[in-house]
Amino acid sequence: MREDHSVIPEVVVAVDVGGTGIKAGLVGPDGTLQHQRREPTGADRGPAAVVATVLRVAEGLVGVAGAGVKAVGLVVPGVVDEAAGVAVWAANLGFHDVPLADEVAAHLGVPAVLGHDVRAGGEAEARLGAGQGATHVLFAAIGTGIAAAQVVGGEAVAGAHGAAGELGHVTVRPGGPACACGGRGCLEAVASAAAIGRRYAELAGGATDAAGVVAGVAAGDEIAATVWRDAIAALADGLVIGQALVDAEVIVIGGGLAEAGEALLEPLRAAVKERLTFHRKPRLVPAALGDEAGCIGAGLRAWDRLGVTG
Repeated sequence: MREDHSVIPEVVVAVDVGGTGIKAGLVGPDGTLQHQRREPTGADRGPAAVVATVLRVAEGLVGVAGAGVKAVGLVVPGVVDEAAGVAVWAANLGFHDVPLADEVAAHLGVPAVLGHDVRAGGEAEARLGAGQGATHVLFAAIGTGIAAAQVVGGEAVAGAHGAAGELGHVTVRPGGPACACGGRGCLEAVASAAAIGRRYAELAGGATDAAGVVAGVAAGDEIAATVWRDAIAALADGLVIGQALVDAEVIVIGGGLAEAGEALLEPLRAAVKERLTFHRKPRLVPAALGDEAGCIGAGLRAWDRLGVTG
């Protein structure tokens, strides 16, 4: 049954396109996320099929809100030309120079804006989540990979080429494990959730994931404790580099690894504190919006495009 449009007088469609799943919904001017939808990205079908899925999902949400939809906000990983609305490169989506904003705008007949998933998530956390009230926020998303967003006054810095925030590719262990970017010893290759699982498998001879390593630490597994301790040390090194560069009031930790809670945050706070010298100590807090941050951030980007601050 079609929804009562009077319930949603003005909204934007928000779509967070991840390598595995698409998170979408309707976002009000205050950042409230409504009518959420999730489905697999199906990236193995190729970039054209992914774009078709994005169009279908967005069109379905327009069908819910009808004339109440004022714009569409989209976010993707990788390198994004936000001004042009082009997904320059997103390896896990197969995107190369995809004019996604124009394609969506032409299909739906409303303005569309494209942003980077982590930067949009950082904006959402800074405006509405764990960084609310702080002018300078560093949002670090630690999951299969690692990326960050410097958010100043509620707006993330994109950089000269749309590639700012690649904290995962700061070298923290020179000559260390090979990284997918072609470097060695990158933070992502040492301390991402995927890297933590790989390291445990190398040392213990049995496969597990980062959550399994955390459980192993709690159970007294010495190999798990070693892997976790080394990952925390590398993360602290990376965050201190980030803090030296951006001087954040608060560092918000998001992504899948943040689900470890205080098992991650307590030792990470201590390790960061040990490494700081003259730098002001930032507050280190967990993300408040969970995996909805990117979707909410996409909606905020759309409202920004319309001149409405979420």
